Amino acid sequence: MTLIIDYDAGNLRSVQRACAEVGLNARISNEASAVARADRIIFPGVGAAGSAMRSLQANGLDKALLDAFKAGVPVLGICLGMQISLSHSEENDTTTLGLIDGEVRRFRLDDPALKIPHMGWNEVRLVKPHPVLAKVQPGDEFYFVHAYYPAPAERSAVYAQATYESTFCCALGRDNYFGTQFHPEKSGRVGLELLACFAAWDGTLSPEVRDAQ
Repeated sequence: MTLIIDYDAGNLRSVQRACAEVGLNARISNEASAVARADRIIFPGVGAAGSAMRSLQANGLDKALLDAFKAGVPVLGICLGMQISLSHSEENDTTTLGLIDGEVRRFRLDDPALKIPHMGWNEVRLVKPHPVLAKVQPGDEFYFVHAYYPAPAERSAVYAQATYESTFCCALGRDNYFGTQFHPEKSGRVGLELLACFAAWDGTLSPEVRDAQ
């Protein structure tokens, strides 16, 4: 069963429809017991870190997600769902899940022509290979909507970057977890290709990918 985590952070139906497009029959749930039964998890989100963590904790989803990660279940985090995978977010000064060491920072821009949130299509540039990014080609653009960005403590966690005045991590991973700052479900063909790659991923990494970490 593919599970989409409902933690009152929005955008669930568009993720579910995108999953259906690539053959994933995904269920939406906020129950920890459903997480325990899932063989694939998508952790989406549009919202704020503080309220999202409170919702996860109230439903026991924080522990359930950590248990699923430790059990090797493939997990995909999207936008806020990705940000919450790190240790801390500047948004609401929030302690987050800590699957990946690092923090989430707010954009601080010098160019008055650039607005926060960063919203629109941006090129995603691969730093190193990953099964979920197998179809991404040079020049491919994905859709972003965010005021905060991930800053992993270890460069080994960074798989792709984008630029909005400065260069930032836009895709990260560790073991059977992978996360994107951009929204695959809003990114047309390239986004669906990424979701199809996630659907085919068993959560393991080849020796070549592990050696690049």
